[in-house]
Formats: sequence, C-alpha cells, structure tokens
Amino acid sequence: MDPSYKARKEAFVSNLSGSSISDINLISLVVPTSVLLWSALQSRLSFFTPYGPAALVTDFLLNVLVVLFATTAYSSAPLLLNILLATPAVLLFLTQPRIRSPQKAKPPRKQVVQNDRSQEQAEPLPIHPFLTAYRSAMMVITCIAILAVDFRVFPRRLAKVENWGTSLMDMGVGSFVFSAGVVSARALLKSRDSRSPKTVVQRLVGSIRHSVPLLVLGLIRLWSVKGLDYAEHVTEYGVHWNFFFTLGFLPPFVEIFDLMTVFIPWHEALAIGIAVLYQVALESTNLKEYILISPRGADLLSKNREGIFSFLGYLAIFLAGRGVGARIITRENRKSVLQRIGLQTLFWITLFFFNSTYAFGYGANIPVSRRLANMPYVLWVAAFNSAQLFLFCLIETVFFPAINRATSKGGRDEQTSFATSPILHAFNHGGLAIFLIANLLTGAVNLSIPTLDIGAPQAMAILVIYAAILTGIALFMVKANIKLRL
Repeated sequence: MDPSYKARKEAFVSNLSGSSISDINLISLVVPTSVLLWSALQSRLSFFTPYGPAALVTDFLLNVLVVLFATTAYSSAPLLLNILLATPAVLLFLTQPRIRSPQKAKPPRKQVVQNDRSQEQAEPLPIHPFLTAYRSAMMVITCIAILAVDFRVFPRRLAKVENWGTSLMDMGVGSFVFSAGVVSARALLKSRDSRSPKTVVQRLVGSIRHSVPLLVLGLIRLWSVKGLDYAEHVTEYGVHWNFFFTLGFLPPFVEIFDLMTVFIPWHEALAIGIAVLYQVALESTNLKEYILISPRGADLLSKNREGIFSFLGYLAIFLAGRGVGARIITRENRKSVLQRIGLQTLFWITLFFFNSTYAFGYGANIPVSRRLANMPYVLWVAAFNSAQLFLFCLIETVFFPAINRATSKGGRDEQTSFATSPILHAFNHGGLAIFLIANLLTGAVNLSIPTLDIGAPQAMAILVIYAAILTGIALFMVKANIKLRL
C-alpha cells in the first residue's frame, strides 16, 4: 500500500468526537423497525410464504439494504426512515386481520398414539424468532459497517471513537460480545438440566476447543495485516492484538467465572463486580494513563495494553449477556419472557443513568470509553442490547402469538419458521463464517480500491454488491447445511 495513502487512511478512521446516544438510538431503531414491517407483511399477508423471488428481494431490502441506507444515505435523517418503515406496518396491523400460518396435514391417529410423547412434548429450550432476529440483525449491521466505514459515504461520527465518547461502531463491537453471551446461555441451561452434567475439567477443555479457531483467525489476521502492510489503527487494540483474540480468550475465562456462580448465582452480579473493580483500578491507580498515553515499550504488554486490559470490560459484557440469556431462553409464556427482558432493560438503564449522573462517588461523571472498555461502556452496551431484545420480543409477541400456543415440537417449529426471515435465519446459521468472509471481502476491497477517493454513487454500488454477496453466501450455507456460529 502506498505510504501516503496509508497515512491518509489511518488518519481518516480516527474519530475524536463521536455521536450522541440519541443519534445512535435513532439509527439503531431502524433495525427493529424493519423487522416490524417484515412481521406485519408476514402475519397479515403471508407475503414471505411461499418464498419466491419477490419475497427474497423484499426480505433483502428490509433486513439488509435498509441497514445499509440507515448508516449512509439516511444517517442524517434516521427519524424519517423509521417513519417510512413504521407507517405501513401500523396500517397493516390496524386494517388487516392476522392470518394463520400454514399447517401441515395431521398424521394418522395411530401414528399420533405411537409418537404421543415426541409429538406433544415441546422442546425445553426452543428456538425463539426474536432472538434470531436480534442476533442476525446485529451481524448484518456489523458486516456492513466494517466495509462502509472505509468510504466517505459513511459519516465519521459513526466510526469508532479514539478515546472518549460513543458511536455506532463502538456499540457494535460491544453488542457482538453481548449477543454471544446471550446465546451461550443455551449450552449453560442444557448442562444444568442434563442428568449427567459435565465436570469442570470437561467444560474447560470444551471452552478451549471453542477458542482455538478464533485464536487461529486472530493469528491469520495479524499475519495478513502485517504482511500486506494494511492500514491499521494501533490505538484500537494494540500492535498485535485484534478482536478475534478478544473473542478467543473469552470462553475459558467465562467458564472459570461460572464456577463462582455457586457463591454468586447471578451472572449480572459477576459482570458488575468485574466492571466496578476494573473502574476502581482505572480511577485509583495510573492504569488509565498507562493505557491511553504511555509510550509503547518493547514488551508485549505495553504494545498490546488496549486489547489486554479492555478484555476485562468485554468479559463483563459477555457475562451480562449470559445473565440475560439465562432468563429468556426458556419455554415460559412469551409475556413472562417480555416482562423479564423489560426488568433487565430497566435495571441496566438505571445503572447507566446513575453512572452518568453521580459517577458512583467519583464526582464528575465518568465518560464512556470503548478503548478502555470501562464500566460506563459495559453498562451502556448492556442497557442498549437489553432494550433491543425487548423491542424484538415485543414485535414477536404482538404479531406472532401462535408461537407460544404451540403444544408440540413440530407445531412450534412450523410457527417459528413462519415468523422468521429466511435471510436473518441464514445470517444466524453461519454467523462466524459470515463474519470471517466479511472481513476477507473488506480487506480485498481496500487492497484493490482507493476507497477514500471513491464518490458516493460508486461507494453505494460497491456496498450493495458486497451486501448481496454476503447474503447469497449465507443463504447457500443454509441450503448446504454448513453451520459455523460464534
């Protein structure tokens, strides 16, 4: 890469001011609002069943391209985009009766009797469409942002903030970890309900096996960035550290902290404990100055101090997500789940409010820092994602109440399929693979095109093609039954 262009690129990705939380919330609200319109079309018109070309294009437009336009062309007018999406959804809800999802023919009576237990007994930890929508939408916006940020069409205020402040991409990184924590609760609950639960050693070995692919991807990314002289922002994670290393080291540490649930049964309490202790260390010692302004020495700790110390914050975020997941991945009545998410949202928002107002005794309020992954950042991410989960669950409860009334596994599977976007299901099905491919495509585009010098129309064309390629790969992986999740 040309040295002068590389220097321009590294300076371009810097964001010193960030964006307001209200601005981020309005842009992020586009995601559940697009799912709202999808749900209205499906529940009132059965628009996506059968899933033909028109349904595919509309699905792609609502759940992928809307996210792209929210972060580019409509980034200065997110309220308008939300109104454009919500208005037809509300009109459909008020004017069209809810239709019943297609039902398969009932099996012969004899077969029902023979398979009574398997047909009537529902899965204890069923798949929830609102969780699929939440996790997949987060993956879509992450994949779009990592390439869009390299073009001028993506506003600088939405890029990662250098030291202090909030932005859409700062929230995206934390949300990625939080959502991983939410879905990890499924394995935890299955282990608790198992007649022969795994031993501590077995769980640690399993977590290490889960970590190895992520750590290998981290090494590959490190080698490619250094070997290809790719533009990088060292103050983000350090000289050698990258996000794959953070993801890779999380599983074994989470298992270690799970041992503490014998004494502290709430993952949320563990998350808050880690965040508070880390914040005390930042405020009471010279750790904050060491991370932010100290010169880089020759040792690995000094070179990678941002990634190493911010890991504590991401561990707290993962545990917070795990706590939320353990309370909502159940077979309970959907309204009960909605109430639980609502209480979780209120809990985390209250903590973030008091942090922002009173700073827990430290005098002036403590600003959010994604680079430090400090306590305010942990609370902000937990509050935001809990609120997003609440909105997705509310949409499902209102538009697809039949899911909760299904009494057999087969019936619930039919209702779940009817209420889930095939594209969002595809992104959830192959999450890790899609994220890896998105990173590879982002690198390929940046090495072959001077993204800083591309005009808005050309940039949007490239981003639409990129989004279409990712969506096509995700759908192919479902058809080929290739599954690789985080």
